[in-house]
Amino acid sequence: MAEEAKIALVTGAAKGIGLATAKKLSDEGYQVTINVHSDLSDDQKTALEKEGYSFDVLKGDVASDDDAKQMIDSVVEKHGQIDLLVNNAGITRDKLLTRIKEEDFKAVLDTNLVGTFNMTKYAMKYMQKKRTGSIVNLASISGTHGNIGQANYSASKAGVVGLTKTAAREGALRNIRVNAIAPGMVRTDMVDAMSEKRQQEFADTIPLKRFGDVAEIAETVAFLAKNEYITGQVITVDGGLTI
Repeated sequence: MAEEAKIALVTGAAKGIGLATAKKLSDEGYQVTINVHSDLSDDQKTALEKEGYSFDVLKGDVASDDDAKQMIDSVVEKHGQIDLLVNNAGITRDKLLTRIKEEDFKAVLDTNLVGTFNMTKYAMKYMQKKRTGSIVNLASISGTHGNIGQANYSASKAGVVGLTKTAAREGALRNIRVNAIAPGMVRTDMVDAMSEKRQQEFADTIPLKRFGDVAEIAETVAFLAKNEYITGQVITVDGGLTI
């Protein structure tokens, strides 16, 4: 008898790490639903079709308690369960600390930290009933080591680390595992927008002398989803940058 497909929801999955994770999980046999903040473009839909991927798409803001509940409920109503939640949705509004406006500080915390809390809360309620499940949160080395110009982002990701560890302790009571990944410099649109000179300067500070690839973060998500004896951990994937 064929094994029942596991059900995964990946937030912030229109592109970058989120989309790479959705693809990797699909390759691993998961039925994947992706959350996006804005509708996918026709070009994005066509590209996915050409690559052979088909995802249910839920439009919603993770920072909204109502949206978060509706997205989790939607997945469970369709599939009867949710086995894996990947909290990837996040934003940046970088400036030096003394120049950050209060609304920009709160906006980053609302999406990155409150959003992760919202999604985790509603997913865990279903996972507790089934007494199994896995949650993987995207933190950052900015949250474990700090970074100039990212007081808001660093604070939000440090919060994700603390949330991960507490959720892991509570989740373990019902066999739910919660872990986080702290990526370093990963090749995304933000990195590609930098000049070649600036990219090289950054790469030179990394022991492995290169940026990470989104697929390498996705592989770590899949590993954490699979290994049933890892919980409450923050896995750093940064090419040695924070050694």
